[in-house]
Amino acid sequence: MKIICIGRNYLPHIKELQNEVPREPVIFMKPKTAIANLGFPVYYPKFTEELHYEAEVVIRICKNGARITEANARNYFKEWTIGLDLTARDLQTKLKKNGLPWEISKSFDNSAILGDFVPVPFDKLHDTNFELYQNEERVQLGNTKDMIFSIEKIIAYVSQFFTLQMGDLIFTGTPEGVGMVLPYDEFDGRLDGKTLLKVTIN
Repeated sequence: MKIICIGRNYLPHIKELQNEVPREPVIFMKPKTAIANLGFPVYYPKFTEELHYEAEVVIRICKNGARITEANARNYFKEWTIGLDLTARDLQTKLKKNGLPWEISKSFDNSAILGDFVPVPFDKLHDTNFELYQNEERVQLGNTKDMIFSIEKIIAYVSQFFTLQMGDLIFTGTPEGVGMVLPYDEFDGRLDGKTLLKVTIN
C-alpha cells in the first residue's frame, strides 16, 4: 500500500509559503507506517519544534491500474475522507534550503492522520467544502473546485509513473491556513459538513 501526496495544489497555500506555482503535480510519498492508529495516542514528535497541520481531501484507490486516462479516472476511486498531513516545517525548510529530499519532515511515523472514509458524491466532486478546526476554532477552509490539479488529473499523472493498487491513498493537497500544532491540541476535520476526523496531539 502506498501513500501518495500532492504538494502545492491550492494557490493561496502556495503564496503563504512563498513557493512557485507548479506546472505539473508535485509528488512525495509516505510509508504505510506514517498512518496514525487512532486507537493509541498521537504524540508530538521530539525532533521538531515547528509541527504544522495540513488538512487535505484523501481518496482511496479501489482497483489496480496504470497509465490511467483522465476520462477514466473516476473508475478508480469510490471513497474519500479528510486527513492531516503533519509536517515538521523547520526540518522541511532546512532540507529545501540545501536542495535535499523532504522525507524526514513529511513521512515520519503518525504523520498521516485519516478520518473515516465515506462514499464520494461524484455530482459534487468538484465543489465540496472541507474544514479543519483546532480547539473548536476553524483554521482551514477549502473547496475541491479550487484545486490546481483535479483528482482526475492527479490520478492520470501519478499512474504514468506508479501502478496504482487497491488500497493506495492519495492526499490531494492543502488549502491556505496551515499553522502550528501544540501539545494537547484537538483537531476536528469535516468534509461536506460532516465530522470524519477527530484527534488530539499529545
